[in-house]
Amino acid sequence: MEQLELFDAKIRRRRRRFKSPQEFKIVALRDCPVGDRQTVCDTPKRAVDYWRHHIETAADYRPDQECFVVLLLNTRLRILGHHVVTLGLLDAVLVHPREVFRTAILARAACVICMHNHPSDDVSPSTADIQATRELVRASQIIRIVINDHIIVGRSRHQSMRELGLIN
Repeated sequence: MEQLELFDAKIRRRRRRFKSPQEFKIVALRDCPVGDRQTVCDTPKRAVDYWRHHIETAADYRPDQECFVVLLLNTRLRILGHHVVTLGLLDAVLVHPREVFRTAILARAACVICMHNHPSDDVSPSTADIQATRELVRASQIIRIVINDHIIVGRSRHQSMRELGLIN
């Protein structure tokens, strides 16, 4: 009888260690209101305007390191919001499709615009930028969330990978 009580106590302790499943929900960290003329994001220039107004002015943004952001758009190309996927190093940022599309799926976005900055102000895409974009496009085709563009933002210039023909 005593061994059975010890066994029951061990099971109860073990159950306390493992938490039960939890319900998750989307919570906006802060509101990013946009004016009437900026709500539609159908050109790289408008995406960059959004970047300059909302990303560069955020408290955790650092212009001396790369930052990868996803703009979330609805079917009419209106901005639902953005997600800072990752902050990188001086000349590199790690990006995985899982992290890029996680918020887009939860926010029910129809399409996204990927954006990242180059602190050097050289906005030409690197080999790693092109490879990452191709990987993201392949993933987007599976989950059917369109990547409208991948834009590299510099201090004074920007470059659209769609305009370069790297995204169909």
